[in-house]
Amino acid sequence: MIDDDTLTALKTAFTFMPQPVEVNRYDYGDDAERVLAQVNFVREVLAHHGTDPDEVAGDINPESSPNSCY
Repeated sequence: MIDDDTLTALKTAFTFMPQPVEVNRYDYGDDAERVLAQVNFVREVLAHHGTDPDEVAGDINPESSPNSCY
């Protein structure tokens, strides 16, 4: 298990990464597959450590995340 500071750093860095649906050849050219693999790798590491990758942005920046309506 990684320590809390390292996990927070990984979460923060992840918020600056593109979402998998945003990675395409038009924007990333020949690097698209590599970038997508890196994004998915970080998502897997977060999930392995008990963090839902889709909730990271709200954890790191709660004031800028939308409120749930359900």
